[in-house]
Amino acid sequence: MKMIRKASAVWRGTGRDGSGALSSGSGVLSDTPYSFKTRFEGDPGTNPEELIAAAHAGCFTMALAFGLQRAGFTPDELSTEAAVSLDQDGAGFKISRSALTLRGKVPGLDEAKFLELAHDAEQNCPVSKVLNAEITLDARLEP
Repeated sequence: MKMIRKASAVWRGTGRDGSGALSSGSGVLSDTPYSFKTRFEGDPGTNPEELIAAAHAGCFTMALAFGLQRAGFTPDELSTEAAVSLDQDGAGFKISRSALTLRGKVPGLDEAKFLELAHDAEQNCPVSKVLNAEITLDARLEP
């Protein structure tokens, strides 16, 4: 099976003073604003790193849900935050890290098996595979 998902960006002006909009094929993003200020100064809007963080958190969490299902477990809840780091790299920048923080509630599952399945999902979700960055995982099974 092969899937292709599309998104687009439009930019007007210089890198620092210009602005752009992002749209996705699904319509979830529709002319969503982004700019230097949304990326580096916290203005309202989004930025590529935030979108990568959302993609990584979503992909990893879904991969873990499938892994739990294959192992015979049904989670009450899996909650993941991805913190993507953008660092200076010479004259430019690079995404150097995606730190996943996972908290899960899975009835009947012990900590060791939870960590095994979480690490497998972290290594094998498609977004983890595409990122050329350090990926860390802090996972905890909660009562």
